[in-house]
Amino acid sequence: MPSLTESIFTRWSDIPVEPMNPKIGRQFVVGTGTMLARVLLAKGAHVPLHSHHNEQITHILEGALKFHLHEGPNAAPREVTVCAGDILCIPPNVPHEAFALEDTVDLDIFNPPRQDWIDRDDAYLRQPDTPK
Repeated sequence: MPSLTESIFTRWSDIPVEPMNPKIGRQFVVGTGTMLARVLLAKGAHVPLHSHHNEQITHILEGALKFHLHEGPNAAPREVTVCAGDILCIPPNVPHEAFALEDTVDLDIFNPPRQDWIDRDDAYLRQPDTPK
């Protein structure tokens, strides 16, 4: 990770898209305490149910994602559709999954950075895409 005095400049076009499965690719940049990820999802892509200790802010640049948020032990999943220009804040440890309603470009901000992504220890995304 960069030091507090070292700035990073890059372009998305300089970062190879990492294929996660046939319908999802991603790129990311890691700072000292935050991660910015660009996730490319083809229509019909499914991000399986998962949770993490990181706070997540999702900003949809193009397309639309339908999220199922499991926010309480006895609560039914809440469904939220996030479209281009919309932002969704997901607190730490909230189980969630997403379905691409259209070809979608998603920017995700994570605090702290997703160590599982950095270590490529994220098998839930690397499974064959099998939407429910």
